[in-house]
Amino acid sequence: MHWRTLTPRVGAVLIATVLVTVTFQAVRAEDAAILLTRAQALFQPLPQEVDTASPPTSPARVALGRMLFFEPRWTVEGNVSCATCHQPALYGTDALARSIGAQHRTHPRHAPTVLNAALNFVQHWWGDRQTLEEQAEQALVGVFSSGQPDQAAVTARLEAIKGYALLFQQAFPDEATPITSANIGKALGAYERTLLTPAPFDAFLRGETHALPPRAQAGLEHFMSRGCVACHNGVGIGGQMFQKFGLVEEYWKATGSQEIDKGRFGVTQDPADLYVFKVPSLRNVAMTPPYFHDGSVATLEEAVQVMGRVQLGVTLPDAEISEIVAFLGTLTGALPASFATAPTLPAAPVRRGP
Repeated sequence: MHWRTLTPRVGAVLIATVLVTVTFQAVRAEDAAILLTRAQALFQPLPQEVDTASPPTSPARVALGRMLFFEPRWTVEGNVSCATCHQPALYGTDALARSIGAQHRTHPRHAPTVLNAALNFVQHWWGDRQTLEEQAEQALVGVFSSGQPDQAAVTARLEAIKGYALLFQQAFPDEATPITSANIGKALGAYERTLLTPAPFDAFLRGETHALPPRAQAGLEHFMSRGCVACHNGVGIGGQMFQKFGLVEEYWKATGSQEIDKGRFGVTQDPADLYVFKVPSLRNVAMTPPYFHDGSVATLEEAVQVMGRVQLGVTLPDAEISEIVAFLGTLTGALPASFATAPTLPAAPVRRGP
């Protein structure tokens, strides 16, 4: 069809349609720019690395830490590793309401993802571990994480696997006896600091407004205007503070939790810490059900509804929940290559007896 063949009325309609479309797109672009400016004041894009000056991260330590992360043989039965509760296929979680560890013992809480854990200001739901390195070293012993009675039992297991001697020497070249529990923690921490997952939302924060589709942009608007950002902000979209779960209403009434967890009160014995937990990062949240510290909620839609009810005191409309979930989906990033597949571990003689 050529413009000259159109009747005046049809041509006018087409021109009006084009003008409306161009104007609408311009308005949408302007709205997206305003939304971006607001978001940039509340969130920061993921950095390329999360290093620490002490202990320093090195390629040799990262390589060793990756081995140790997938290594089950230092546990009492030789069948549980960090990757048991933090599985690559499940985005660094185990998809269980409560994790199962050494000797089939059940943990009282849901395993949070190890991805982007370096962004958290403390570790664990209770916040009873300050750093990744401390968390890793403390996990070497205990009835749940390893079943080992002490750290010496762990290092003895690794010393029996000859391939680790060279790996520890390369990672800690200035130490005469580098296979120690502290160095295990340092190596695991070095590796876990590399487990970052840049997502479409990071591209949006860097100025690529088209990285978020319209429904996700609407969800981001709700997320900010409703007040979710009071706790879920910064580079981790959370993970930077403690907060009571159930500001408006007792959380277990909304989640249907079978047991009531008193939160940080179990650590501090301070009544002000009743039902207080570390605010989780929402990065990759769409990939890590079930939700909350006890895994009591199965879907992200239900989790958003619960949070509106118990933290904000509002009943969110279904359409708004759907748009917020669309935004949360843009926090999903690709798995790091070093995490997506397990390494080949050093060979060791078959262990006989206890």
